[in-house]
Amino acid sequence: MTWLQAIILGVVEGLTEFLPVSSTGHLTIAERMLDLSTDDPGVTAFTAIVQVGAILAVIIYFRRDIGRLAVGWLRGLSSAEARQQLAWREAWVVIVGTVPIGVVGLLARDLVSGPLRSLWVVAAALVLWSGVMVVAERGARQDRPESSVGLWDALVVGALQCVALIPGVSRSGATISAGLLRGLDRVAATRLSFLLSIPALLAAGGLEAVTESSAVSTTVGWGPTLLATLFSLLVGYASIAWLLRLVAHHRITVFVGYRVGLGVLLGIALATGAIAAT
Repeated sequence: MTWLQAIILGVVEGLTEFLPVSSTGHLTIAERMLDLSTDDPGVTAFTAIVQVGAILAVIIYFRRDIGRLAVGWLRGLSSAEARQQLAWREAWVVIVGTVPIGVVGLLARDLVSGPLRSLWVVAAALVLWSGVMVVAERGARQDRPESSVGLWDALVVGALQCVALIPGVSRSGATISAGLLRGLDRVAATRLSFLLSIPALLAAGGLEAVTESSAVSTTVGWGPTLLATLFSLLVGYASIAWLLRLVAHHRITVFVGYRVGLGVLLGIALATGAIAAT
């Protein structure tokens, strides 16, 4: 991988990780357009590792919230009074909401890094999940603030996060849709999506960095991988602030037209042989 390719992919990741358009889908498309083999273990590992940059952006942006939850959870381990505080419950929401993706991600790891990396899967998922986003936005009541989120909400949103293992679905699109279907308002659903992304994507990127270290060194190179991760962090930080402002005033369905259009164009490109599926 060249330095320019690394920068391009880092920017793509940072721009798309938190938008409900599928960062993995966009990375897979971009990798194929840059003539990289998406079924190569090193490229697959790169795709997971570069997402760590965007997650570091979340940690920096929400550092005060994360610190509050961490302190509240630790205090609650030894204090009954602390267990009555909102921070204790919110911390458990993040923990419980992470369990499904942890279990399913490990069990389906070979599937995710193998057959699901096909651009045919990306094209179909971009179109089909858009319908779920429309239902979630138009059918949900959206009257619950972030302070009302409970463990059942965490399980539902966490379970839907597992669907985002399919490239093209979008992790943020899945979790925000799930939050809306639980009655959360858009800002609450989006903030919950951000917090749930931290353990899930840090674990995924860390696992790939450890288990596929030699493959990354051989086919991609750690220099370009780290450069892409840096650009993912910088662009991702700006994307977070922009998305939070956007969802406060606009429906997530503003992304549906783009998703469907991209999915259809990708399908046409694949059917005509203009681009290879893997």
